[in-house]
This record gives sequence, structure tokens and C-alpha cells, in this order.
Amino acid sequence: MLTPLLRGTTALVCLSVAATAAAQDDPGFLGTLVLTGGKRDLSYGTALARTVVDEEEIKDRQASTVAQLIDSVPGVTLVNGTTPQGSGINIRGFGANTTFGSDQKIAVQIDGASVGSEELYRIGTQLFTDPMLYRQVEVLRGTIGSFAYGSGIVGGVVKLETKDASDFTGGVPGFGGSQTLEYSSNGDGWATSTNLAWMPTDGVEFLLNYTLRDQGDLKAGDGTTIGNSSFRTPSWLAKGKFTFGEDDAQSLTLSYSETVADDKDVPYDQFETTAGSFGRVDRRTDTSQAVAEYRYNPASDLIDLRANLSYADQKIDVDYIDGSSPFQGGQSVAAFCASPFTAVICADNRYQTTKLTVSNRAIFNTGAVAHDMLAGGEVIRKERLDAASSPGGEDRRFAIFVVDEMSIGQFTATPALRYEHSRIESSVPLAGVPDNYEKDALMGGLALAYDFGNGLSVFGSAAYTEGLPIIDDLGTTATALRRIGMSEKSHTFEIGAEYTGVDVFAQGDSFTIRGNVYQTELWDVTSYTVAGSTGSELDSVESRGVELEASYGMASGVYFDLAGHLGDGTEVNPDRTSTTWRNSPADRVQLTVGKKWDDALDLSWEVVHAADRRDALNADLPDNTVHNLRATWRPEQSWAAGTEVRFGVENLLDDDYVGHLSSPTRKAPGRTFKVSLTKTF
Repeated sequence: MLTPLLRGTTALVCLSVAATAAAQDDPGFLGTLVLTGGKRDLSYGTALARTVVDEEEIKDRQASTVAQLIDSVPGVTLVNGTTPQGSGINIRGFGANTTFGSDQKIAVQIDGASVGSEELYRIGTQLFTDPMLYRQVEVLRGTIGSFAYGSGIVGGVVKLETKDASDFTGGVPGFGGSQTLEYSSNGDGWATSTNLAWMPTDGVEFLLNYTLRDQGDLKAGDGTTIGNSSFRTPSWLAKGKFTFGEDDAQSLTLSYSETVADDKDVPYDQFETTAGSFGRVDRRTDTSQAVAEYRYNPASDLIDLRANLSYADQKIDVDYIDGSSPFQGGQSVAAFCASPFTAVICADNRYQTTKLTVSNRAIFNTGAVAHDMLAGGEVIRKERLDAASSPGGEDRRFAIFVVDEMSIGQFTATPALRYEHSRIESSVPLAGVPDNYEKDALMGGLALAYDFGNGLSVFGSAAYTEGLPIIDDLGTTATALRRIGMSEKSHTFEIGAEYTGVDVFAQGDSFTIRGNVYQTELWDVTSYTVAGSTGSELDSVESRGVELEASYGMASGVYFDLAGHLGDGTEVNPDRTSTTWRNSPADRVQLTVGKKWDDALDLSWEVVHAADRRDALNADLPDNTVHNLRATWRPEQSWAAGTEVRFGVENLLDDDYVGHLSSPTRKAPGRTFKVSLTKTF
């Protein structure tokens, strides 16, 4: 149990939390003020556990997947490798797991579009895209900050923001852009990314990005080949923004992004390194997002209106390769693909999500209370293609939400509410059972914070949410009927503190530290079955942990960044027996030590130590420590203006290990040298 641990860390945590929140685009505990001494911007003045990976860090990490990029955030686990098709994101023990790429307890959004599949067996396509399309990735951990983004969110929210033309033109009319070339020694991986930006006049801007990433099979630390680790993914982004009206109060932003992989003769099971029992397939994965956002922000505290219309489409087309699975036996391909037991191997999958979100932010006073309120509504239509393995259908939802930050002096209370109604309808008749189901839920939370006015503040929150049934719950079995008729419920409690200041230990330094303790309980479980069972769900799941982030920078340019997570979890069976929660994140600490010479040179050494690790079969793994080196150089000579050279070494000591929650056959990559050259023009 974590109780002694929590008592032991409370003193540390309560020595840490921040100054007053600055008004940003989002209100309440979604708003932040940022101060950094090292690579990572730390948010404070908020009761929300929030980490931002900005464009500079995206470039420095030279990650080949977004999942690889954000597994450095406390409580975040990269499940099953470094390929975009097979990897998944787990936050605080929820999200991707050892069976599915998603359990619906993490929301992923690209420019506001909700992306990711439902429960695809042995395919980790929760987030399929390329990091070079984005200027920022934001990770919100837990439930308290989720009510503007969806229901049933227990692990958290991953928000990706694509690049803008003004990032390259400086916000003035003209042309701009960049070209990046990247090479990775392990698997002879390479990438090219081109950005072309144009502002023909004030208020009009266009951006085009094309990125092509190619990677061969990787080598593990012991020199063996990691099977099923090669990929080739072209990605592109087109984006335009038009600003107009009196005082430029109105804007319309249009964006479209797409990533494709066309894999031939690969294992169906993306979590494994060989074909195994599931055989081999030709698989084409195509994920695209289209977004139109209108904003009206006049010179009025009462109006900041946004209307975001998005469409996300994920297609996975599969052709089974005859004779590649031992399950086939002497059957024909048609008979093999028609069998209820093996149909999933041959099934095509397609998920299309159309969503309209309208919200308004208003700032006003009622007597002595100052309000910063976000209110809005959503209409969502999600379609799943019929497959031989399961029926398709539609999930139509309507939701309204409100988040109101109320401040009286140094005390802030932020209540949040969300109401959501869903209607799921099967696209094919279901024998003997209804073909449509309706469900609704009211959920919400309360965050409290007190700012002492000297850089120190404390906060706490309580949140309740419900996960409404999903299309994948449709069916005629007793298990399916039980799942479609109920919603999963959870509550999360958090408490923590922050401190930030300058000239803390030496003249000209800056120091920020944040710690929080969380405890989550999930009941009326429909997502997880008892170990070894396919039809009996767990009674409940508990997840507990401590998260810590800190950044310290000196006037000399020396900096230290620290991120860590320590926790455990429990899964309770219907007979009230219990065991360790199988998806709990590992205990992990990450320390980065570096030095900056103005903007010209940045050298850093990162050490990541993980303990209490398990593989996908729940077998214990030994502790491991990985060392990474990074360097960024911006030549100061006039002929090299706008040039950036980055060099990195990952897994410096060539450690041979399996990642936490990964298949025991899918080892982590061994020593990898990376180099990239970027020219901005």
C-alpha cells in the first residue's frame, strides 16, 4: 500500500506550489503562468497536474513518435515500443494497455479534434501521427482538468497543437519556412520535414508541412534485432488563418493533417515482434484530421467565443496473408476470416468522429468574487465500420459543461460540471436484443487553491466522472449486454503544493518545484476482466501515486530539471481478492543536468531510472537506468543565421532491457546516435 509513502512525502510536497495564475486562453485551473530554468516549462498557479512539451523540446528529443516524446512526463508510460502503429500512451495506469491501444480513459485531441480508435485488439493506434507537425504537446493528468474535453477521462488528456505560419514569418507579411533533415544510427532511420509559410497581407496566413519518416528494424542493447520495428510514414499538414473584423476581433482557422503507413507482410499483432499465432498481414493505416475554428474576441471581458468543428478519420485496411497463422489449419482464407475466433485478424476498421464544440469565456465580478468562467456545449457523432469480428454503429452524444474559477483575495475555488447524453445504435440488427441504447451522466469536480503571496501556494481537488458505453460494447452475449447497460464510474482526489521564485539560492537564479499526491478509484468496471478471464470484469481498480516536477536555472546557464513518479495500484476481483493493478506505471525518476551558452549552445545529460517494473505478462523486470546525451548548436556566424544542429545519444551505455508494460519479446532500442540539421528561412 502507498499510505506510508504518502505520509513520508507529504512534507516534501507541501514545501512546494506557485504564484498567482496569469490569464491565458483557458480559464480556471486550466490557466497557467510559466517559469523555467531548464528545458521544460513548468506550469504553476493551477490545481491541475499539467506538463507542456514545447517545440524546442520536441526538436531536442528527436522522437519518432509522439508517445516516445511524452513518456518523460511523470506518470506517463510508453507501452509497446517505438513504432507509431504499435505504441500507446498510458497515464497513471490508464489508457493503452497490454491488449488494446486504448481503454477510453485518455482523451487525445489534435487542434481540438478527438482522435484515436476504440478497442482495437493488439493494435496500439491511440495516437498515430508525427511529432514534427506540432509546435506543442500538452499533457493534463487526472480527471479534474478534463470536463471541457470529455467524459470518463481518468488518466488524462493529451492535446496537440499544430504549427502556425506566423511561427515562421514572425507575424508579418512575407515568406518563411524551415527544412529539417534527421538521421538515426539505430535502424538507419531518417526523416525530412519541410515547412512553407506565407502571409500575403496582414490577417492572412498559410502553412504547408510535409514530413517523411523512415526507419528500419532496430537493434536492442544485446545486439539482437527487434522484429516488427520498421516503418515508413509520410505526413502532411495544411493550415490557414484569416483574421478580420473591427480591431481584428474575429478569426477563422482551417487545418488538415494526415499520416499514412502502408505496411507489407507484417505481424498482425503490433505488440509482438514476430507473427506468432495471429499470422501476418498487409496493413494500411491512414489517420486524418480536419478542423475549422471560428473565434470572436472583441474588447469585452464577457465575450471570448470559440466554435470548433472537427472531423477525425482513422482507417485500418487489412489483408491476411494465406497460411501465416497456425489457427488457419486447413481452412480456406474465406473460412478462416469468417470464424468468430479469428475474424479479428482479417477485419478492416474505420472510425469517423465529427464534433462541434462551442464555448465562451467570460470574466466578471459578483460582489467580492471575481469569476473567470468557461461554458460551452458539444455535439459528437462517432461512427464505426461494420467488421466480421464485431458490429459497427453510431455513438451520438450531446454535452454541456461549465468551469468557473472564483477568486476572493488569495483563495480560489473552481467548480466544474459536465452533463453528457449518449445514444448508441447498431448498424446491423442484433438478434433478440435492442439495437440501440441510451445513457446519460452528470459529473464534475471542485479544485481549491490558496496563494500565500510569497511564491508558495497549496491546492487540492476532488473529481467524479463516468465512462459511458462505447460502440465496441454492442453485442448479443451476456457480457456485451452487461457492458452496454452500465457506465464506469471513478473518483480522484489530489492534494499538492508549488513554490516558485527568483534569487532563491544565488543571485539571478530561478527555481520552480511542484508536487502532488493522487488517489483514483474506478468501479462498475466494464473495461478490464479478471486475469485469465474473458467475460468476468474486475470489481474495482485503485491507483495511487506521487508526482514531482522541478526546474532550477542559474545565471551562469547551468540548469537542472527533475521529474518523477512513485506509486502503486490494486485490482479487486469479484470475490474481493486483490492483486497489484496490472497497468500501474513504474516508479521512475528523470534528472537532466545541462548548461546553456545564451542561445548558441545547449549541452545536457539525462539520467532515467525506473523500478518496480513489469512486462505485458505481469512478470517482474529488473530496475534499469538509461543515460541520454543531447546537444544543440546555433552558429553565430552571419552565413549560418537560422541554422540549428542537434546531436543526441540515447541509451548511451547500450543497456539491454524491456520497457515497462511491453511485450517481453519487444526489447527497448540499444545505443542510438541521432543528428539533425534545421535551416529556417
